[in-house]
Amino acid sequence: MTYQRWTLRTENTSYTVRLSPDGPWAELDAWGPLGVEDGPSALDWSRRTHFITPADAAPAEYLPYGLRPFTGSELVASRPDGDNRGVWWEFTGAEGDEGALRLAFHDELLGLRTVLHYESVPGTDVILRWTEFTATHELRLERPDSAAVNIPVSGLARLTYLTGQWSQEFQRTQLDLPRGTFTIGSLQGAPGHAYAPWLAVQDGEASAAYGIALAWPGNWHITAEAEPGGAVRVRAGRVPHEGAVPLAPGETLATPQLACAFSPDGLDGLSRVWHRYERHLSGARLHRPRKVLYNSWEATGFDVDAAGQLELAKTAADIGAELFVVDDGWFTGRADDTGGLGDWWPDPAAFPQGFGQFVADVRALGLDFGLWIEPEAVSPGSRLYAEHPEWVYRIEGRPGRLVRNELLLDLGRTDVQDFVIGTLDRLLGSYDISYLKWDMNRPPTERGRPGAGRVDLDAEHVAGYLRVLDHLRSAHPDVTVEGCAGGGGRIEHAAIARTDVVWPSDNTAPLDRLSTQYGFLHAHAPHVMSSWVTDAPGIFDPRPRSLAFRFVNAMCGVLGVGADLRAWTPEQRAEAARWIGRYKEVRDVIHHGEARLLGALEDPSCGVQYDAGDRTVVAALSTGRLDGAPLMPGRPDRLRLRGLEPAAGYRDTATGTTYSGAHLLHYGLPFAWSVDHDADLVVLIRE
Repeated sequence: MTYQRWTLRTENTSYTVRLSPDGPWAELDAWGPLGVEDGPSALDWSRRTHFITPADAAPAEYLPYGLRPFTGSELVASRPDGDNRGVWWEFTGAEGDEGALRLAFHDELLGLRTVLHYESVPGTDVILRWTEFTATHELRLERPDSAAVNIPVSGLARLTYLTGQWSQEFQRTQLDLPRGTFTIGSLQGAPGHAYAPWLAVQDGEASAAYGIALAWPGNWHITAEAEPGGAVRVRAGRVPHEGAVPLAPGETLATPQLACAFSPDGLDGLSRVWHRYERHLSGARLHRPRKVLYNSWEATGFDVDAAGQLELAKTAADIGAELFVVDDGWFTGRADDTGGLGDWWPDPAAFPQGFGQFVADVRALGLDFGLWIEPEAVSPGSRLYAEHPEWVYRIEGRPGRLVRNELLLDLGRTDVQDFVIGTLDRLLGSYDISYLKWDMNRPPTERGRPGAGRVDLDAEHVAGYLRVLDHLRSAHPDVTVEGCAGGGGRIEHAAIARTDVVWPSDNTAPLDRLSTQYGFLHAHAPHVMSSWVTDAPGIFDPRPRSLAFRFVNAMCGVLGVGADLRAWTPEQRAEAARWIGRYKEVRDVIHHGEARLLGALEDPSCGVQYDAGDRTVVAALSTGRLDGAPLMPGRPDRLRLRGLEPAAGYRDTATGTTYSGAHLLHYGLPFAWSVDHDADLVVLIRE
């Protein structure tokens, strides 16, 4: 048997797979910039001994248990009785067209057909990988990973990943892995606050960066193994809730998609690859302006009534907001967080003229109207729970545990999905609502469905969640949808493809938020990053920052305001109006341009550069000294820009100063920071 090769080309890279002549598997031949496939594979080792060790074996694309699983397997399958555990498949054929490839394998004895899928994403350097299983006998899939990728390294592997906790999500974290196994994941029924389903791998200090991201809003894992011989093998996939996925004869299971990205320009270049991919996921919705919102939560909490909300709406309209969102507390029984969830009817006591009239009054101010909802949650004292106690996750004979004084609906049930869809249709059909904030504030605890047998409740909940989102997109295409889960607890590509913006964290304090957004922008695009200006003090970094800092920081994504505007002085409101006006002038560059992260959090200054056409926008922020000392008045600082034309001139629209591209690239854009001037937004026009 001779080698067969298939190559998928993206915008600037290629991914070449070959069929092994020595065994029933496919191997990675090359992955990198265009042209690499024409030379020898970076992973083409010679076999030096009679043992097949990780260092000598070819880098298989997908390994089932039973075939050479020296460093683990992507697939573990067995019969329900435990017999025939393991897969020994044979290659049965390949199908391909422009931008897609399918490799089929079959284990006749076990009764499993497996198809490895590859698909390039137009206009990006991303290749999608996933796997499809079809059973001819009853089977159990104990580990149905989506894919594995093999990354060449000459020394230690540098892993970059995003860690955190509630109110401190998306912290960029790095680890050098010379040898061994590294795993991140979540068993919280959502991606979780602790880790994002995203990983970048570099060869030590080398500039090239490889990245993967799993599109799955449920339980997941990503595992990296630094193998002997110079390679890192990364596998990723969903984690079955009951330890295995049952597969009936004739049934087909498709795994979540694993997006694989490459950039020769390091982590910053890799971030732009992910940004382009998420602009692709947004489709036509990308070109719908993300409006400046005002959210009333931090001003009023649960104390919601028409008069108070209209007072805030009028003030928000005066400073230039375009959208008013009523957060938690608008529905019956919601005086605090102990009741009301599930009974999604506007509180008549809070809106004595009717909710429809209230919405009309907000819109008469020139504002769109938005509403918060937590569709998966139910309060024990609600009418919904009294009528349908069987709809919550529970284990017969065991007490239900309250988290945030609420229980979680079993969204894997079709009747629960229909209830949620009916609720959303009623609200969006009865009132002129153009923005919906979907929240989720508790993980599943007693995750059971009495009488259902062994089913994958996690996968069924994910399917229900995505079904409802898909219905929203098709039935209410003009409604903007925000994804939230106690902050950034459910942010991944399946949700981003179905929402317009996501909420990275409940922490809106200035330097805390800067740290969150710095990590977030490594993996996700500015046009999906909702960020508010509030009065919140720092939790992890309490150093004070100006209102300008808060605005410039929030303007790095989709600008919102959440402060109690009634307590602001006329001077603060006027300053806010100026910043909002400036944001509206450049938001198309921020949301559609190429973003570059400038500096690092530990530097005296950091920022984000956005380029689109002849405009460059720089959001510059002074981080101050890390020992907590105040800013030094008059201290000059600068940010070196990137990606500019050295011979071109760039005019600062505020000062009229023209800089050469070479000056901005090598010396930098100067800033004279002080206690009263700790942030700036610079707009440069290429001349």
